[in-house]
Amino acid sequence: MEAAGPRPGAVLFACSLNSVRSPMAAAIARDLFPGKVYVASAGVRRGAADPFAVAVMEEIGLDIRQHRPHTFEDLEDMNFDLVITLAPEAHHRALELTRYYAVDVEYWPTGDPSATAGSREQIMAAYRNVRDGLRKRILARLGPLEATA
Repeated sequence: MEAAGPRPGAVLFACSLNSVRSPMAAAIARDLFPGKVYVASAGVRRGAADPFAVAVMEEIGLDIRQHRPHTFEDLEDMNFDLVITLAPEAHHRALELTRYYAVDVEYWPTGDPSATAGSREQIMAAYRNVRDGLRKRILARLGPLEATA
């Protein structure tokens, strides 16, 4: 899959609680495109920090321990080129908030790993699956990494 058009300059990742999917996606995008794309995340409602999300991100060298969940209303503005929503309610809220702006809104259906039951390893596997899926989609959507000289 190739990037759809030029790389956006500012991207917002949004999910339900801004505690798992959107902060994971934001951290991945910042890591892949440092200084190339402004990245933020938000939720429809404010959730609580998620230790499983922190753990699976640490596995790939990304630290999201300092992330504090916040909502769309906490954002200073909606000056984004692209809003990527990861949950149905976030998609509906993003469409409401951006209807008068020239902002692309894309829905990437992404399961909520916090709903996974089972052993710690089963739960961690669900979080890893979401993390790895987001990384793959972010690379595909935001374009190839530039070669460093």
